Amino acid sequence: MSSSGDESLRLCVFDLRRGQTEGQELDKILFFHPPELDPSSQLSVTGLSEGLITFTRLFSPEAACEVIEAENHSHVFLEAEPDIWMVMVVEKNKETGAVWRVDALRGMLREVHSLFVMFHGSVRALLEKESAVGFTRSLLYPFIKDYLSTFQKRSRSQDCCCDLFVGKQLQLPNFRETTLSERGTVRMITLSRDTALEVQSLVQVLDSCAGNLRCHSMILFQDLLVSTTLSPDDTVNLFTFAVMRLTSQALSSDASSWSYRRKGTGSNSAAIGSIESLHSGNSDNMRHDHVIRPLQNGKWRKGKDGFLVTDIWGLETGGSPDSAIPTIWLQQSQERVYLLAYQYKSLTLLLLLPTTAIVNGDISVSAVKQQVIEQASLRIMKIEEKISRGWGGENAYHVKGYRYLVVDNDLEVSRASPSGKVATLAKESLLALNKLREEVDLEKSRGKRQERDLEICIRAKNNAWVIARVTRGKELYMALEKASDTLLDATDAVGRFSNRYCSEAFLMD
Repeated sequence: MSSSGDESLRLCVFDLRRGQTEGQELDKILFFHPPELDPSSQLSVTGLSEGLITFTRLFSPEAACEVIEAENHSHVFLEAEPDIWMVMVVEKNKETGAVWRVDALRGMLREVHSLFVMFHGSVRALLEKESAVGFTRSLLYPFIKDYLSTFQKRSRSQDCCCDLFVGKQLQLPNFRETTLSERGTVRMITLSRDTALEVQSLVQVLDSCAGNLRCHSMILFQDLLVSTTLSPDDTVNLFTFAVMRLTSQALSSDASSWSYRRKGTGSNSAAIGSIESLHSGNSDNMRHDHVIRPLQNGKWRKGKDGFLVTDIWGLETGGSPDSAIPTIWLQQSQERVYLLAYQYKSLTLLLLLPTTAIVNGDISVSAVKQQVIEQASLRIMKIEEKISRGWGGENAYHVKGYRYLVVDNDLEVSRASPSGKVATLAKESLLALNKLREEVDLEKSRGKRQERDLEICIRAKNNAWVIARVTRGKELYMALEKASDTLLDATDAVGRFSNRYCSEAFLMD
């Protein structure tokens, strides 16, 4: 559901350690949407946000402010880094379906920050490295803009890709898209035992392609995770980026939507220009010519050798060819690595090599690529064919009679009903389920210090049952639209689902 006009949404990033001197208040603003809003209006939003943060700290010094609900707006807060705040102010409009779950909006803020850190490092480190704030802004503005404009949403009638930006209006995923999905998790494919063993063997081969160096890998089939050697947090970040830009579905979506984007209003370049004129002085240049924009649309393609190529990272003057290879930052190992992507049909392989080894001459990227082609290509073809034969298509994880979401917070993994099946739910069911998830979010926030089991059942206006069960770090959300079901029937149905598909994880005493 689109947010209409400039009054419906504000999105800002600001630094509480800056702009505390009179006349320098604008220094604290690192990002603001809409960018064309005049400076006094931007300061009004950030000033109010700063006041609310300071006020709530008086009553809860150890827990950061998460949301302030006003009559017409929701103020959503995320302290992404110490004193680096991201704030989203969203207009409430239930008549048009503009209903958002606060934790889903906070999930968007967490996700864009995590992706930014994966490519550019922490915001605080950038601010400390550059004496002028302009360079940090020059990274944040296009990055967040590209993030917001590259969400892929599935049409009910056909697969399509549409930008969150329509002209200068920003569309946010509403309750229809977010109620039975979980941002910040990966979706895994279920493999047969023999296929899993072959995947494990392939991972070992990929590791050997880098010689004696320790490298990491990730394998995806379409937009599902097959294998990873990364930590859960690094896996989520790279998986999110891969689904957005690198998988076979992402590449085909970029290609099919290219002509559509070329006919756009050109608001992206206009917005960046207005940012530069607003925030950047003569000595505080935004330097857009040198800014890497990893989330740009339509910038990846498959090369003849099967490796994906892009010109986003460019080629520095006088630099080596390796300077044009994408790099990312791994949280767990605290190291920067080269990102190599290889694709065969629906299978995408990501190989991560430490940049220090390349710089020191221990091994070359071209040599690793050649090793992958020589040693792993036949295994890759065989595994892709095997998974494709056993794959049930987009409805592979549909369970008749159920619309569900299962989340494992410890492993950061989720599984849900296919979006096409979720779309068949009545609006009343989705709204009730969205409200139910808000209640669970609130209970989880209250009980952060001690985990406890939780079960909530609600009868929706259309007589559907919506049910939530939370236990030992796992969550189950479900909608059952059989009107004749009693509460006992509904809870029995949840029990049968838990027994068969969740290893009895959600059985309640």
